Amino acid sequence: MEIFSAVSYLSSFLTILYVIVVIAFIKGWHSLVYFKTSESEGKTKVSILVAARNEETNISKTIEDLLEQNYSKALTEIIFIDDHSTDNTAGIIGSYANRGIKLICLNEDQPLNSYKKKAIQTAIGQSSGTLIITTDADCRMGPEWLKTVVQFYEAGDYKMISSPVAYFQERSFFERAQSLEFLYLIGLGASTIGNKQPSTCNGANLAYEKEAFYEVGGFKGIDDLASGDDELLLHKIAARYSNNIGFLKNRNAIVYTHAKSTLKEFIQQRKRWASKSTRYKNKSIIVLGVCIWLFNLSVLMNLGVGLFIGFYFKLAIFQILAKIIVEFLFLYDVTGFAKRRKLLVLLPVLNILHMVYIVYIGIAGNSGKYNWKGRMVK
Repeated sequence: MEIFSAVSYLSSFLTILYVIVVIAFIKGWHSLVYFKTSESEGKTKVSILVAARNEETNISKTIEDLLEQNYSKALTEIIFIDDHSTDNTAGIIGSYANRGIKLICLNEDQPLNSYKKKAIQTAIGQSSGTLIITTDADCRMGPEWLKTVVQFYEAGDYKMISSPVAYFQERSFFERAQSLEFLYLIGLGASTIGNKQPSTCNGANLAYEKEAFYEVGGFKGIDDLASGDDELLLHKIAARYSNNIGFLKNRNAIVYTHAKSTLKEFIQQRKRWASKSTRYKNKSIIVLGVCIWLFNLSVLMNLGVGLFIGFYFKLAIFQILAKIIVEFLFLYDVTGFAKRRKLLVLLPVLNILHMVYIVYIGIAGNSGKYNWKGRMVK
């Protein structure tokens, strides 16, 4: 009986804590006001940086989208950095030189662990813009994207702006499932910014002042880690400018990309993302992550033991129901913003699978190696 009571108390505590955390996410999301654009012309010089490696099948569409932006061409600089591509990526980029696209080719003699940070830092050093905007070479965006980002920047005193990213053109159940999970992550990052406790962002749609980048030392201290050109930089800038981080809540600001088509690619991507947590300096973010991981672990353990002892199975069902309900309330708003509310039908089905993934990635992402763009990195 004492064991039952201890497990019950601990599991209940973790469940209540998780519910409180997600309610805080809901509060943070609601605190973000939907940004309304105007007809005014921006006056900020912008440098859009895109690191690319072996993207010959996607990159032309990204370049065309960037060239079609409804923003002053005189105030727009577009720089692509070819990261040792073995296909025709550099050749395709070079074919747009007469339309103002600049190309930088990395040529390191010594292997690096973080080529992407090297690419971005090199481009920043050669850029002329006040505002740096990063996106990826397989992303798509509407013609109002850049104008919306600039207007948001000019409307507030921001040093860094996180903007929404979403998956699109899903071709399978697996890819639709990723879309829902990814919207949860984007909503989480947005809500923590809304709560003035920035935790995560995505480099596929990120903007920051060049001056602020240099003021915090750029990627110094995190440049040996393959990932983290977005999230760890966010932490560095937030540590100095805690009240100058914004999330751009506007549908025109959404950048679209594709989900991973195979489980192997998905696991490699998420291991890379999770690897950034080894460099978190903000203790509250670490504690939050550990508590969420422990909650998911407790549910799985209760389910396993519950196959033999009914008490634990009932306890696990209680935890799962609480998780589904509070996540539905959070995702109802986030998917509504992205106009993907139909994805919510997947939530009950995916819950247990998502818990298994969270527990596994929490371990795998903080140990060993992973494959990224054809390279094995630590």
